[in-house]
Amino acid sequence: MSERATATPFEVLARYERLSLAHASDTRNDLDAPGLWRGIGYRVGTRMLASEIGEINELLALPPLAMIPGAQPWLLGIANVRGNLMPVIDFGRYLFGERTPVTDRTRLLVVRQSGGHAALLVDEVFGQRTVDAEQWRGATPEDDERLSRFADRQVAGEPPMAILSMERLVQAADFRQAAA
Repeated sequence: MSERATATPFEVLARYERLSLAHASDTRNDLDAPGLWRGIGYRVGTRMLASEIGEINELLALPPLAMIPGAQPWLLGIANVRGNLMPVIDFGRYLFGERTPVTDRTRLLVVRQSGGHAALLVDEVFGQRTVDAEQWRGATPEDDERLSRFADRQVAGEPPMAILSMERLVQAADFRQAAA
């Protein structure tokens, strides 16, 4: 009988853990490297954007919404997410005046704002993005005035990616005033 056949379930799991740890990469050092910025990449209309990873609390599929009469057209309604009510904003309509079509790739970015959270409807989320020191040096000013109040610069890439500050967004007077 082999050694594996006589091992207890605990011993088997302990062996798997040892093997796993032996092959684990030390990615923590890479993530904390000086000059390395981490964010979440997403698309709004045709524009690629990214926001600092700490500014986005959660990514969600679109839940059912309760409509709000008399609200701005970009305020889609209120969602109940695990007992917490949050406004859902059509981010494409807010930024560019164009409705965001709801597809199987559409997601909500949940961001913190004073008094709770807000959810931004985006066309697609691409996951974690990193920007290194070389990309920062090559960054250009954001030239789209609809974005420039929230995004100072865009970094090179295919396509270029604007770095958007969620903190500046949620403090904007027009964002906070959703009544029509």
